[in-house]
Amino acid sequence: MALVRCDFFSEALGLNTSMTVLLPQRAPSQIGLAGGAGDGAPPVLYLLHGLTDDETIWLRRTSIERYVAPLGLAVVMPRAERSFYADEEHGNRYWTFLSAELPQLCHSFFRLSARREDTFVAGLSMGGYGAVKWALREPGRFAAAASLSGALNVAHRRDHPTSPVDPAVWHTVWGDRPATDTDDDTVALVGRAGPDAPALYVACGTEDFLYDDNQRFVDAARGRGVPVTVDFSPGAHDWAYWDAKIQDVLAWLPLRAGGDVSR
Repeated sequence: MALVRCDFFSEALGLNTSMTVLLPQRAPSQIGLAGGAGDGAPPVLYLLHGLTDDETIWLRRTSIERYVAPLGLAVVMPRAERSFYADEEHGNRYWTFLSAELPQLCHSFFRLSARREDTFVAGLSMGGYGAVKWALREPGRFAAAASLSGALNVAHRRDHPTSPVDPAVWHTVWGDRPATDTDDDTVALVGRAGPDAPALYVACGTEDFLYDDNQRFVDAARGRGVPVTVDFSPGAHDWAYWDAKIQDVLAWLPLRAGGDVSR
């Protein structure tokens, strides 16, 4: 695979930022890692980081490059700071960056499929929340979305007395405005999802402090008839769990052979 460190200017953020990108490459003579790539533009997975991480973390803590190499799948890992992938009340416009600017820039910089059936999003913790929020707010963009230990009940977490998130983060993101029943509330979003909702994958360890929140989200999805694959199994909020589960997510994704052959 090709590993691209991309530093660029964001108009939405008004500053320079970065993303890490994996691009498929045919490499039959490479020892130990035979890459796969179709003839067309490859499918793409937007892979989102958690609260205390950045765009490099998936490469540093997992073997994501090795896992995706035979799949012919491009992976885009953007930087979003501690934004909860929202347009912050007292910060920057990370929702606008993620949902509008980032895909446009990626398609201008790289050869990627633009088809819904070739486009996926996943993430862990804050990134799991961001992935599900993005997929439910823009269901026409994604075929599937996956959350690993996602903060899938943020509206509750803001006021939870044992929440590990610094209250200053909540204030920066939402100020005094409520998150409940808004487009930043994933439980509310899945509760009003339509028949075009993408397939969802929700994994959370049973020892994770977010386990109850994930259960509530799954109950809401099932109550609405949204297709959701659930993996609640032993595990904590850590990289041993996420390294294992991202492999399950990649196996679950409905990848089409050859990517987008029309481009």
